[in-house]
Amino acid sequence: MNENLFRIPAALILFAGMGISIYYRRKADKDSGEKISRKVDGNAMMTVIRIGGLILWLSPFVYLVNPAWMAWAKIGLPEWVRLLGVGIGILCVAGIYWLFSSIGSGITPTSSTRAEHKLVTNGIYRYIRHPLYTIGSSFIISFGLMADNWFIAMFGLLAFILMAIRTPKEEANLIEKFGDEYREYMKRTGAFFPKL
Repeated sequence: MNENLFRIPAALILFAGMGISIYYRRKADKDSGEKISRKVDGNAMMTVIRIGGLILWLSPFVYLVNPAWMAWAKIGLPEWVRLLGVGIGILCVAGIYWLFSSIGSGITPTSSTRAEHKLVTNGIYRYIRHPLYTIGSSFIISFGLMADNWFIAMFGLLAFILMAIRTPKEEANLIEKFGDEYREYMKRTGAFFPKL
């Protein structure tokens, strides 16, 4: 099996998702004229996020540069599972665009909100409150499937767990800012998956 069959789409998917994220995050900082302090989540949480984030983003790049460097974490997945990872990755890129275009300048790198933040309940936010955590983690897991690599997939799962731990603080900030409007929104939507 030719590894480039998975490496090329993995690179395209990774760079597309990252490009969308970077564009909208920079646009949000520029449009709001506000730089969000990362201290709001506490030093311990931010240290874990920074170290974990470095490993999370570095390992796909290591795979793309030379898959042999990540061979120690190879699973041995069948080709159809790796192709499924490509399909999930493409869906995640569409989801990344949908969530960033929905939240606009409200996106922040921490659990805090911007001074002029408006509660977003349209687009994907009509269905779930924290689509970035669900889609972002699925994005990394799909890359792990494409790369046939348990280490990369594991970091997608760990990222989701870490963000789920941080979610109550974020929701407390949103309740403080929006009060009953956010409480009503919570009743209508799921945190990470749509309510049935």
